[in-house]
Amino acid sequence: MRAADLCFAPADFLRLTENAGLTGNWVWIFASDRQTWSPGLFRLLGLDPGRTLPSYALLVDLVHPDDRPYLVSAADLRQGLALPAREIRIMRPDGTLRTLTIRTELHMTPEGLPLAAAGLVCDVTDSAALLRLRRADQRRQSAWFETARMLFIPVGLDGTFHFPLEAARFAGRPIEDIKADPFADVVPEERAAFRDSIARRDAGGVFHAAPLLHHRNREPERYRVLSVPVHDERGHLIERNGLVYPAALVDPPMVRLVQAGLEQAVEGHHLRAARALLDWSMTHLAEASGLSLSTVRRLEENAERQGARSRHKAITALRAAGIRFILLDEGGLAVARV
Repeated sequence: MRAADLCFAPADFLRLTENAGLTGNWVWIFASDRQTWSPGLFRLLGLDPGRTLPSYALLVDLVHPDDRPYLVSAADLRQGLALPAREIRIMRPDGTLRTLTIRTELHMTPEGLPLAAAGLVCDVTDSAALLRLRRADQRRQSAWFETARMLFIPVGLDGTFHFPLEAARFAGRPIEDIKADPFADVVPEERAAFRDSIARRDAGGVFHAAPLLHHRNREPERYRVLSVPVHDERGHLIERNGLVYPAALVDPPMVRLVQAGLEQAVEGHHLRAARALLDWSMTHLAEASGLSLSTVRRLEENAERQGARSRHKAITALRAAGIRFILLDEGGLAVARV
C-alpha cells in the first residue's frame, strides 16, 4: 500500500487507521488562530494531549532538520502557501524516528484570501502494518457478504462509487462493468426512477430506497439502499457511506458502520422531541451526556457542526435512556421511546 492510497482512502478506513495510531489530522483557522489536532495525531507524534497545545509551529519543530524545507513555515501557510504532499521524518520526544506523509489543504474565501489550512498525516514507517489493516478490512467486508449478502460502499464527493471486490460476486458480472453502469441491475421498469432519485438527493441528507434488483443466475429480489453523509469535526462533508442489503433483513448488523452518518442527520427538533418523550429538561440532557448547558442549547438550535462530537454524546445519552432514532422509508427520521 502506498501513502497516496491511504491519503485518499474512504473515511471508514481512515478511522480504522487512526485508531491503530497510523494516521491523524489537524486544522488551523487563521482568523481565530484556533488549531486542533485529532487524537490520532497526538498518538502518532508521541505527545500527551493533556499537556500539549496544538500548534503548526510545534509540528514543524518535530520534523527532522534535513526535511524541514519540505514544509512551509507557519507565516507562509497563513499567507496561503503550501507544498505538495511529501514524506518527512519526525523526531518524537522519546527519541524514536518515524517516516510520515503530510498532505496540506488550504481553504480560501470567495475573494481568494486564506481562510484555514487542514492536514492529513500518515505514518508510513511500516508499510506492512498498513497492508495488514487493509487486508483485515477486506476480510471483514467479505464476511458481511458471505453471511447476509450485504455490501458497504463508500461514495466520493464526485459521485464515484468505491465498490468492494465482493460487488462482482454480488452482481454476477465483472467489477469493471459495475463501475461503468452501477444501475444496470435495477429492473428496467424501476431503473430510470431510481437513477433520478439518486441524482436529486440532497448531498448533505440521508438517502433511502428499496429498488428491485435482478442479478445473474438469481430471481429478482428487493434490496434496501441506504446512503448517509459523513462530515468531519469541522462540519465539512467528506464522503457518503452506502449500505446495500436484502430488504427482508430487518436489522442488518452493518448499520453500525453508517450510524455516525445517521446520527449527524439528527437535528435540533429531534433532540427536543426525544427530551419530551423522556420528560427531560436541557439541564438533564447536559448532565446525562457530560455536555455543558450552552452546548445542548446550540445543538437544539442547529448551531453546532454536523460532525461535532457533542452531537454523538447527546445521542448516546438519549439512547441509554431508551430513545431510538428510526429511519423512515422516505429518508426522514422518527423519534421513539423503547
